[in-house]
Amino acid sequence: MPLDTFSIKHWKGKVYEIHNYRYVNQIPLIDGEDALLVNWCELTITRDDGTLIYKNNFATNHQITEINVEAIVSAGRTRWKVKNEDNNTLKTKGYNLEHNFGHGENHLSSLLALFNTLAFLFHTLLELTSVKYQFIRQNLPKCKTFFDDLRAISTLIPGTIYSTL
Repeated sequence: MPLDTFSIKHWKGKVYEIHNYRYVNQIPLIDGEDALLVNWCELTITRDDGTLIYKNNFATNHQITEINVEAIVSAGRTRWKVKNEDNNTLKTKGYNLEHNFGHGENHLSSLLALFNTLAFLFHTLLELTSVKYQFIRQNLPKCKTFFDDLRAISTLIPGTIYSTL
């Protein structure tokens, strides 16, 4: 199968960046006769002097052509960025997802991870819809501070927190 390549030069204010694209359609994802066929593309960004800025590759089920490869790579980079930022939030902003949920015999670790993800989803929904929650978050901008205060309130005055939100 032929590997198609092309390059585009972009001016970035002070230097040129060269975006090198490579792509091929209908290649097996793994070795074997029953392997799933995917369409693959790669982006390598270098400067004029040859300095490597970025390199990544993506697999998709969309047919890749010279016309749409930039859009496919852009969508892949955006998806990766969103996913990475969400995972970073779940790990560092009070959700403690990096904690080893290896407790229990059967499915406890999955359940605890699911609770964390649901809490993140619920808080995101509240940020978009609840004026009171938005007010609290403006006054306690760090999630960790907010969670610590919420934990203290719910420990000291059981039942009160639900009537205030």
